[in-house]
Amino acid sequence: MRQIYLDYNATTPVDPEVTKAIVPFLEQHYGNPSSNHSLGRAAHEAIEDARAKVAGLVGASKSEIVFTGGGTEASNMAIKGIMIGPHSAKGHMVTSAIEHPATLQPANYCETFGCDVTVVGCNEQGVVEPQSIADAIRPDTKLVSIMHANNEIGTIQPIREIANICHDRAVILHTDAAQSIGKIPANVDQLDVDLMTIAGHKFYAPKGVGALFIRDGLGLESLLHGAGHENGLRAGTENTPYIVGLGKAAVIAAERLDEFREEIELLREHFWKLISQNIPNAFVHGCDVDRLPNTISIAFPGVFGHELLQRVPEVCASLGSACHSSGDHRSGTLGAMGVVPGTMMGTIRFSLGRSTSKEGIERAAMLMVDAWENLAF
Repeated sequence: MRQIYLDYNATTPVDPEVTKAIVPFLEQHYGNPSSNHSLGRAAHEAIEDARAKVAGLVGASKSEIVFTGGGTEASNMAIKGIMIGPHSAKGHMVTSAIEHPATLQPANYCETFGCDVTVVGCNEQGVVEPQSIADAIRPDTKLVSIMHANNEIGTIQPIREIANICHDRAVILHTDAAQSIGKIPANVDQLDVDLMTIAGHKFYAPKGVGALFIRDGLGLESLLHGAGHENGLRAGTENTPYIVGLGKAAVIAAERLDEFREEIELLREHFWKLISQNIPNAFVHGCDVDRLPNTISIAFPGVFGHELLQRVPEVCASLGSACHSSGDHRSGTLGAMGVVPGTMMGTIRFSLGRSTSKEGIERAAMLMVDAWENLAF
């Protein structure tokens, strides 16, 4: 059975060029980057080269990039590092109901240390309105954390407008850009963010590597304490092969960004045209606002999404976030949008990627239509 992979928001395959860049650092250049001999220096130089490449992708300086074990660690470092450092007084944080668990769970954890957290909603299109952030900020607010693009429906958030509000009130702004990196521009200066989460496996690097952008001059408490790696912010011997892979993935993402956006959006709209022509009452969540070009969240009428996917094992898609997509999970994003439970349960997210073809899209659409016709009640 030939699989049609339409779950690129969950993870991406490792690009062959990334694999090629990684292999020498598994087989030959295996030195500890902290060692002073030739093998150690080679590893150190490779890491710094990767740091420059990742910085270039997001418009940062090398000194502003800290490598992590993935996007979740990066978001934890950003949130806990601001809210619960040993020299930090208890304070207030603002986030949104449409965030990934990697943001919401650290925020909840901060509450156990006496911090206050306000969770704002979104409008019916899945966009956090800047005024809601302005209304939530208090004199003791230290941090606002709003994702750049939603992982379930793809809506792009007004980060620059939110940044203006935050910085007018001397509040730090973090954005989780795990889903936007490599799909749309995510420049830290254009967005005017102080902290940005980067997850390698969302743009064709391996799982288990990521980075946090930390604007120069911003003090942040480390989560891991040890020998002082990454300028004292992330102790532990660096994962040289995967960091090299992340750097290569960053270069590829920057080179292919415009081409990818144009091609993938055409494929997404072709997919939706085939679905909508055959299932008249189907509709797309967040279709009236800016969305990621590869993402489409479709509500199929009269069915449960998980049952529909079970009927089409050839199509690899998900009910929402891969972190909580099994069974009858009720999406926090769709709930915040006011989507009724019946519609929510019939919603499936399809996310396209570099290997998606027109043939694959057409095959997937027809499989979904056939399954819906056999299952709809």
